[in-house]
Amino acid sequence: MSNIRDNDIDKARRQFMTGAVATAGMTIAPGFMLYTAEARPAGTAADPKVRWGLLIDISKCDDCTVCVDACKKENGWQGHRGDLTDAQWIRKVDLKDKNTGVKSSLPVMCMHCEYPPCVDVCPVGASMKRADGIVLVDKHICIGCRYCMMACPYGARSFVHEEVHGQKTHLPRGQGTVESCTMCAHRVDNDQIPACVEACNASGREAMMFGNLRDPNSDISKRIAEISTVKLRADMGLDPHVQYVNF
Repeated sequence: MSNIRDNDIDKARRQFMTGAVATAGMTIAPGFMLYTAEARPAGTAADPKVRWGLLIDISKCDDCTVCVDACKKENGWQGHRGDLTDAQWIRKVDLKDKNTGVKSSLPVMCMHCEYPPCVDVCPVGASMKRADGIVLVDKHICIGCRYCMMACPYGARSFVHEEVHGQKTHLPRGQGTVESCTMCAHRVDNDQIPACVEACNASGREAMMFGNLRDPNSDISKRIAEISTVKLRADMGLDPHVQYVNF
């Protein structure tokens, strides 16, 4: 019996990691296209030669929640009764420089770390990192222990306390499990950019850039090479794949 259960879990993990590309193709409206050469056919494993990442210019983020609104719509989550139980896929955080008094606002989500502590502490292997760097939670395996929430220094994971309604076919959610930003893996696997980035671009702010950090010729790599960027809690050595500029 245990061997059958282990095989089922392995199969579920493989299916989750490759992404429900066929379903996403039918239910998701077309977005901005990535380089076609970076897309992968449905059902194939994530490419270890790719490392997806985000670059966010916080000087363009003040008084704007377009990215948060887009994430809610795309992934079917909403706020509930208060901050302690609200989903934390992406949230706006307000900062104030103690020396200058200058205020700024930035979106914070899962950093999709190169060395994710959430993966290290998960006792059942539900928290995992794909070969292309996207960090996910397998809802079929998650037991809701919330160790990953305690391990994450960014507060980027949340526990589903409430009964879930209005779920998206490409992203099932489950009461009693942990969830976080998926970097819109279902869209990336279908040759689209994350919903937050698409919405930000469409709004005209163009504060968010998405691409392959391992490709020196990608727009995001070229931009990072030209400027000074900040990684949140870089002192922890987690190497987050979300970087900020004009911090």
